[in-house]
Amino acid sequence: MGAATDLTPGPQDERHTGGVLKDAWEELVRRTPRLRSRDAAKELGVSEGELIACLVGDRATRLRTNGAAILKDVPQLGTVMALTRNTHCVHEKTGPYLDVTINDANGLVLGELIDLRIFPAHWHHTFAVIDETDSGPRRSLQVFDAGGTAVHKIFQKPETDAAAFDALIARWRADDQSPLMTTVAPEPAKADHPDAEIEVEILRREWAALQDTHEFFGMLRRLNVGRRQAMRLAGPQFVRPVPADSLARVLETARDTETPIMVFVGNPGCIQIHTGPVTNLKRLGPWFNVLDPSFNLHLREDAIASAFVVRKPTRDGDVTSLELFDAEGFCFAQLFGARKPGKPELDSWRAVLSTLRGL
Repeated sequence: MGAATDLTPGPQDERHTGGVLKDAWEELVRRTPRLRSRDAAKELGVSEGELIACLVGDRATRLRTNGAAILKDVPQLGTVMALTRNTHCVHEKTGPYLDVTINDANGLVLGELIDLRIFPAHWHHTFAVIDETDSGPRRSLQVFDAGGTAVHKIFQKPETDAAAFDALIARWRADDQSPLMTTVAPEPAKADHPDAEIEVEILRREWAALQDTHEFFGMLRRLNVGRRQAMRLAGPQFVRPVPADSLARVLETARDTETPIMVFVGNPGCIQIHTGPVTNLKRLGPWFNVLDPSFNLHLREDAIASAFVVRKPTRDGDVTSLELFDAEGFCFAQLFGARKPGKPELDSWRAVLSTLRGL
């Protein structure tokens, strides 16, 4: 939630209605054209989810939220744009949703272009939004967590089957079409245990015994070690601190050497992955951008408080990554060399990382 304003309600505040919020948003947009909903919500002191909810009955429709089950119907739409973001980074991929598997605990989308890891417990509010653009109506699905923070969005592209999109909206339309959203404040991030309480030798021994990169998170949780804390304690055999400006160097070198990479960006409800080359790189103010036909990345370089080259053993050999952390210790982006299970890491990716100086 943003700072309190006269729109921020008390427990029985009748002023905080969808109509009041919508009017305030429209006035804000008149003063600041092209303002994105996330930024408008911050300016108005509400969550983005509350802002989208105020459009219900106009150009938004509240949809039934059954975990992430709605994704099973998205392949019918054909080519769309998938957007997953966190505070510092926006990851956009264009393509079809293929090979979708969803259950109550997790989900996967395993297409060559759109590759997602889904955590349905964080999918609480779902809306369909229709915006008028110069090229006609643009439909989208927008999913928010219990606090009203965006988890995942799906946008219509020119190639999208618009009739299938309308049918999906009708099929998933909720009985409740209230323009209000009740939000729950997120729990504060769990503080790391003091370094002195961490069994560092056990951490290093278990790290050395990893057989798959997917075991890494479970190891940290089992040993009660924070991710950035692990970067500090693992030692130079596993972790090498590098400058905060390493992202641009890695992307530029990958472009120049035509090295295909993997870019992971996520939030608690969704992780989105790009696999392939990067070609069109551009810095705009604090944002470093990849602007390729099927992949866009927008990352705030000024949010990078620390960066590490990380080595994880696997049964296929060592896998190395660049991991970016903010000042609060949140790992908001990771980069790997393009790789499939059963295949060793690309020598060209290791060469890319070798260009980074240490700290």
